[in-house]
Amino acid sequence: MAGQQARVEAVAPLHLAEEGLAVLGVAHGARRDRERPLRAVRLQRPPVVAERDPTDATEVVVIDIGGGSTELVVGRHGSVRFHTSTQAGVVRQSERHLRHDPPDPGELAELRSEVRSIFETAVPAEVREGARGAIAVAGTATSLASIDQKLDPYDPARVHGHHLSLERCSELLGDLAGMTEDERRAVTGLDPARAPTIVAGTAFLVEALEAFGLGSTDVSDHDILRGAALEAVHRRA
Repeated sequence: MAGQQARVEAVAPLHLAEEGLAVLGVAHGARRDRERPLRAVRLQRPPVVAERDPTDATEVVVIDIGGGSTELVVGRHGSVRFHTSTQAGVVRQSERHLRHDPPDPGELAELRSEVRSIFETAVPAEVREGARGAIAVAGTATSLASIDQKLDPYDPARVHGHHLSLERCSELLGDLAGMTEDERRAVTGLDPARAPTIVAGTAFLVEALEAFGLGSTDVSDHDILRGAALEAVHRRA
């Protein structure tokens, strides 16, 4: 299968936010089909992460949490096993569940329950059980890596490759959910513009890791442009 083109149709129209496309760009050297924006993503390189050691056969899940959808891609170097675009997005679920500031514990529990159900329904158990590692990309994951390191200003070199345990993500969720939006805007390492949705995003990441039975994730700061560049290098090689 190596070198062959795989194709994924993202069938949830308008739910693939720009961040959502980043997971496929980072993870697969993908490019966006500009003739059909937000409708199709071509996976030009099957590897789950173009930069991974080609001898590493570990199956991983790439988690991209966006405003209107969350993308989950499972595979290893040389093949993509599974991909889904779920209708779980931080804006969507925040508006649906988090009505108080700070969020009421019951509201957060409802959000987490819905998101967990979405992930477990969207990804078959055998696929989830096969993943042995995780890579989280896009704004939620990079924000948490930045907060965890108290980065000011944001430093992509320190964010990229940062390791977050499930326990630490859960701690950050508790901390952020206990703050008002104004208090979250003042958190070192967090872009104030993300204060309204970071609680939901952190809950999404915790639920994704738990759904896949994983105790940690690595964070990637790389975006779709880097994926496209990697693809160009691979084509010339």
